[in-house]
Amino acid sequence: MSAQLSAPLPGSYHLNRQMWSTNTEGVLESALLKQLPWLRHGFGTRLSAHWPGEYTQLKQIHSDIVFLVDGASGCLGEGDALVTAKEAQIIGVRTADCVPVLFADAEKRVVAVAHAGWRGTVAEIARRTVERMRQEFGSDPRRIYAAIGPSIGPCCFEVGSEVARQFVPYFPNAARATHVDLKETNARQLLEMGMNPDHIDVSSLCTMCETERFHSFRRDKQMAGRMISAIGIQG
Repeated sequence: MSAQLSAPLPGSYHLNRQMWSTNTEGVLESALLKQLPWLRHGFGTRLSAHWPGEYTQLKQIHSDIVFLVDGASGCLGEGDALVTAKEAQIIGVRTADCVPVLFADAEKRVVAVAHAGWRGTVAEIARRTVERMRQEFGSDPRRIYAAIGPSIGPCCFEVGSEVARQFVPYFPNAARATHVDLKETNARQLLEMGMNPDHIDVSSLCTMCETERFHSFRRDKQMAGRMISAIGIQG
C-alpha cells in the first residue's frame, strides 16, 4: 500500500469544497468565485482551446516570482504568478498536472493567478502571491478568496524520497510518503497566511485520472497539451 501525506494541521479546519460547474466554453468555474459578480475566471480543459482569448502570461520556471501587472500584455518575463487591480486585464497560467490557483480580494478588487508544480509549491508561490497582494494593495488575507483548480492528485503523483522530504514542513510523515498532495499543500500555505477556510475552494479532480477531460504531462509526456487558468476584473 502506498504511503500518502495525511497528517492533520494543529487544530481543526474545513476547506470550502463547493460544487464546480463547466460553462459553454468547456471551462471549469468555482462556485465560490462565481459569488463575486465583478469577476471573470475559469480553469481550462481539453474542451476550452479558445479560452480565455488574449491574456497576460509568464514564461513559467517553477519559482516563487510574482509579477505585478498594470496594463501590460503578452509574456512579461520569467516567473509563476501575476497580480493585478487593472480592469479588463486577464492574467493566466498554463498547466498540465501542476496546480493552478486563482485569487480574488473581495474588498480591494485585486486578482491574482499562480502556477504551482511541486517545485513551486515547495517554494511557496501561493504564499508569495498573497504576500504580494498585501504589499501592493493592502489586501487582508481574511478577505481574499482562492480557488485551487484541477491538478494531478495524490492518487497519481508518486514521488521519490528526495521530493517527499521537502514536504515535511507541511506533513510530519512526508519523509516516508510515496505520494504527494499538491492541492492540500497549497491550501495549507494559504491557511497559514491567515485566509478564512471558507474562502478556499479546492477541486477534487485529478488531471491524470481524467483522460477525456484534462491534459496531463505525467500521463502523455511530450504529447501533452496545456490548459489555461485565468482571472480578471470585468471592465
